[in-house]
Amino acid sequence: MAEQDTGAVLAGTGDARVAALSALADRVRELTEAVLFTDAPPAEVAAASAELEALTARLSASRRPGLPDAVLGPDGMPYQPAGPVTGALNPIAPPVEFTADPNGTVRSTFTLSAVYEGPPSYVHGGVSAMILDHLLGMAAAVNGTPGMTATLDLRYRRPTPLNVPLTVEGRVTRTEGRRTWADGWIRTPDSKTTVEATAMFISPKPPAPAPEA
Repeated sequence: MAEQDTGAVLAGTGDARVAALSALADRVRELTEAVLFTDAPPAEVAAASAELEALTARLSASRRPGLPDAVLGPDGMPYQPAGPVTGALNPIAPPVEFTADPNGTVRSTFTLSAVYEGPPSYVHGGVSAMILDHLLGMAAAVNGTPGMTATLDLRYRRPTPLNVPLTVEGRVTRTEGRRTWADGWIRTPDSKTTVEATAMFISPKPPAPAPEA
């Protein structure tokens, strides 16, 4: 299975605006961090707020009827361009991009900024859970047994630090009928595990056969 190529997958949507929307989302992510750290005087903050209000109105003047559809990547993973975990068009998505190995292992290396802080200088536990849930769901999809999360068990071994390269990895451990189990973890650059996860996914029931005419 080839590595996930976000640009190629997005281009596959056939939307000529994707590159511009992705760049816009990047600028909004930068803005989010700027808002958290700015020490600008109140008048400057108010002026920036007014500019953003006008920009929001400008962009809202033309709205799509819905979000871009999910597409299947070259490595068998479904990709949601506007998803909250890996969506390049979604400004709240952390900088996570998964790849899949030929053996079905899904992984990513990324760095989380203070935007995702929980305890001081550490990643919020809910953000870790969100990333691991998505990671294990992708592992199930690559295994050919995609499904909805039924259970997600987390073990927080130690705090997950901000502003350092983190590695996540997950793989399917067993499948029984419509149920698939997967294990994963988050590790620091010195190979210390911060969070472990086990999830169970249930594949949708196949559609009932159409009645005979």
